[in-house]
Amino acid sequence: MKPLSLPGKASILLLLMLALAALSAGCTAKGGNPAGSEKEKDVLYLFNWNNYLAPDSVRRFETVCNCRLSQDYYSDNEEMLAKLAAGASGYDIIVPTGNALDTLLRQGALKPLDKSLLPNLRNINPAYLDTAFDPGNNYSVPYAFTLSLIGFNQEKLKELDLPTDTWALIFEPRYLEKIKGRVTVLDSQRELMAAALKYLGYSVNDASEEHWKKAAALIVRAKPYWAAFSNAGYIKELAKGNLWVAHGYSNDMFQAALDAKKTGRPFTVGYTVPKEGAVLALDSMVLHRSGRRPDLAHQFINFMLDGRNSAELTNLTGSGNPNEDAMRFIEPEIAANKAIFPDAELLGRLEMLRDLDRRQRRLLSRLWTEIKLR
Repeated sequence: MKPLSLPGKASILLLLMLALAALSAGCTAKGGNPAGSEKEKDVLYLFNWNNYLAPDSVRRFETVCNCRLSQDYYSDNEEMLAKLAAGASGYDIIVPTGNALDTLLRQGALKPLDKSLLPNLRNINPAYLDTAFDPGNNYSVPYAFTLSLIGFNQEKLKELDLPTDTWALIFEPRYLEKIKGRVTVLDSQRELMAAALKYLGYSVNDASEEHWKKAAALIVRAKPYWAAFSNAGYIKELAKGNLWVAHGYSNDMFQAALDAKKTGRPFTVGYTVPKEGAVLALDSMVLHRSGRRPDLAHQFINFMLDGRNSAELTNLTGSGNPNEDAMRFIEPEIAANKAIFPDAELLGRLEMLRDLDRRQRRLLSRLWTEIKLR
């Protein structure tokens, strides 16, 4: 047999190399970036509430840090804690509310902050620093806050002659019978129980089993009149007019009101804090122990502490803002809204939820199960 010439061998070798390159490229495309690649290293992983960061802020931060921001979402603190307990990891930053921050600190799940990397921390209003959850703010930086309140179709409730300034609207049958099937409440143990406790004249942090059972009975009595337990869907349904009343968060009600106005609905979505009082939820940025990029995490926190960036969140979502430097960039109509920025009188009727001990969590879980099954 005639031996192959050198050019023939080279051609075969070249073909083999091209085939291997194609196979390698195919594997990379299917499986994503190889572990440990430089591109994969420059990713900041954020575990955050739904719709709680302006897209423009994301793009601007990615440009500033020359990195990618990857987000996963949760709709309430219980969901976030449950996912972490089930093994979710790798998050550099999480944005828990105060009572969930309590839990994470007790679990030893957080890394301390390096405040030398956070010069913009000076912009935070001292009223939102040094909380009972994290004295000295060694682990947490205030991000934004919301109020739990009642949103409603102003024209419809005026037509039905229903009050809008009391939790009685979602708990009392004499009012609910007029809006049956047009009401939703938050699908959150702590938030719904807090509303019931406030209506009964107790603190949202009342630990009495007797009072909790009264609150649960109040909820069970009202439940047949409600359309659903909902943490997010109520925004769209309220804006479309399918719902007339919703128990929810101030930033969600802001969005519902904005959507109804933009789409030219023949009604206005209003929202107000009940006279009995309500929950103020302060959300903070924290470093999770499983995060791999504390450098990018500190860079993001300091970025969000800049007044312009922080104001962008409020202008987009209607969330309350603990950043004093942000106030000059917030739209006047939002800054003047007491359901977003409560005045001193209203602040006196608001409470932050505290964490529960193991016995209290078991009791609440049992009561919640009974509520859902009845």
